[in-house]
Amino acid sequence: MIILSDLVILFGVAVATVLLFRRLNLPSIIGFLIAGMLAGPYGFGLIGTPHHVEQAAEVGVILLLFTIGIELSLAELRRIFYLLIIGGGLQVGLTILTVTLLSGLAGFPPGQSIFFGFLASLSSTAILIKLLMDAGEMDAPHGKATIGILIFQDLCIVPLMLFTPFLASGGFPGSAGWVLLKALAVVAGAYFLARKLVPWIFSQVVKTRSRELFILTIIFIGFGTAWLTAAAGLSLALGAFIAGLAISESEYSHQVMGDLIPFRDAFLSLFFVSIGMLLDLSTVLGEPLLVAGLTLTIILVKALIGCLACIIMGLPLRIAVTVGLAIAQVGEFSFILSQVGMQEGLLTPHMYQLFLAASVTTMILTSFCLRIANPCAEYLVRLAPARLTRGRKRLAGRKWFRTIRDHVIIAGYGLNGKNLATTLRHLDIPHVVVDSNPYTVSTGQQCGEAIVLGDATQQEVLKHLRIEAARILVVAISDAAASRRIVAQARRLSTVLHIIVRTRYLAEVEPLYRLGANEVVPEEFETSVEILARSLRVFMLPQEVIDDRIAAVRRDGYAMLRSASRRHGHALGIAAYLSGAEIATLLVKKSSVLAGSRLSEGILRTRSGATILAIKRGDEVTPNPDPVWELRDGDVVLVLGTPEQLKAVSRLFEAQ
Repeated sequence: MIILSDLVILFGVAVATVLLFRRLNLPSIIGFLIAGMLAGPYGFGLIGTPHHVEQAAEVGVILLLFTIGIELSLAELRRIFYLLIIGGGLQVGLTILTVTLLSGLAGFPPGQSIFFGFLASLSSTAILIKLLMDAGEMDAPHGKATIGILIFQDLCIVPLMLFTPFLASGGFPGSAGWVLLKALAVVAGAYFLARKLVPWIFSQVVKTRSRELFILTIIFIGFGTAWLTAAAGLSLALGAFIAGLAISESEYSHQVMGDLIPFRDAFLSLFFVSIGMLLDLSTVLGEPLLVAGLTLTIILVKALIGCLACIIMGLPLRIAVTVGLAIAQVGEFSFILSQVGMQEGLLTPHMYQLFLAASVTTMILTSFCLRIANPCAEYLVRLAPARLTRGRKRLAGRKWFRTIRDHVIIAGYGLNGKNLATTLRHLDIPHVVVDSNPYTVSTGQQCGEAIVLGDATQQEVLKHLRIEAARILVVAISDAAASRRIVAQARRLSTVLHIIVRTRYLAEVEPLYRLGANEVVPEEFETSVEILARSLRVFMLPQEVIDDRIAAVRRDGYAMLRSASRRHGHALGIAAYLSGAEIATLLVKKSSVLAGSRLSEGILRTRSGATILAIKRGDEVTPNPDPVWELRDGDVVLVLGTPEQLKAVSRLFEAQ
């Protein structure tokens, strides 16, 4: 009953605290830490048996590592291999080296100095992924780079925990080799589990169609593997991670994640609460300057090294600064590592309290660091030389686009950018793609794509892409702030450029029009249209009815978007100024009604009510053609009219 009453008190305080923090737009994890500080023995002393809470919190750690292992399938690791190995390796290695040197200069022994580097090298996966998801920046360039580094850090926790005891004992070489040998044996066993045993077990369980049995099997595999690794002298965390990797290779991994996440979140909240309970507020109040100095040092060192690691990878300065500030806090796994250090004598109780105080403070400041990341990045980009802001090997040696004209510039090589580039290539329309991810650019170049590495938010990069001679700029990236900056820079460089922007939400449309975009395509609206079409098809409605309903939705929706564009004079195109009017390009086919007819005959005007604005024949475009013009097979006609008129006129162009 004692542990039950403690849990009720903790969850009650956590609910109230997290509710307050969410109102302040702060991460829930910070609320859990504060709740632990308030309820713990150094706060109001509401908890009678903190040890029981810590034991329950260990379940949260096991479940966290278990789910990380499930998410990190081998395919996912291969996809971000470059960012993970190079970026993560540089960040962790340089952070450990820098902190070790600084600690050595401060007079700490080598083993302890290296351990301080271990603690500082890890960042908070839980906090950052939550913040990136809330901001919709998981797929943005800085989001991908941050996730790659975080994954490498998560993988490092196991070897760091294995090597920590040797830093205290000094028996590093021989003992470490034995532990690594055992670890390799466990990994080999996990590979067997992933390929053979786990899929077979799940296939047998699924046949029973029992959800309870399925969940019990998940718990058995996760906790059973963790117990086996602990029995072999390794950590519970390693076993949980290996069990997750084993399940990630099975077809049931998504269902496992869905069933586990509620348990993981509940027990993980206890972990953060238990960390807050360990923090002695008297340490912060007694030595505020020392805690503040340590906090500032951690943030500066991690931000600078994270930024440097990204620059070495070849990422533009803007993205590097954003990533550096994002990972500038201490991670949740550092708390686990610090407890191992306490047991091994690498941290004294006083040092442990100082570390907890500084770490919790860096976590609280994470959302603030992300808020100032863009302004800081833009300020530094203006100060730094252009050759540094573009990143390494951006446009050097790319001579094939230096004389390009009347082309399309595509910013971003994600799904939208890739599909557009493929279509333009097949139609022999000149284009160039720019992306800030070195791995993406390398992959695209190997496939023969006209793609260069660069940050499209920079004027220097846009000038190299000959934006003044381009016809269209398509912004197809997931970073809303970067999209706005690209549009603003492009409009300054060219007043006649047609700018099309893909955005995620309708709320982002108006700011983009204000900055100079000609057309904004919100995915939120287009997704709703596609859902509507697919829903109506299930009811087997005629395609004409479906097309009419979709046209009505598009007409109402894009009328709203055009009204936003009309408020800004740069939104070019006659349709933007005529209420209810739209423009269409139609191809004259050989056996159509219009093939061989003269404009003076008035077939198009009398049968549809639409108006011809221009005709393209070959490479020549004739605006406002004369009445004597004779339409031929292959002519492309630019027509203006209402949606109903365009629907009628399209039938005149079809083959009879």
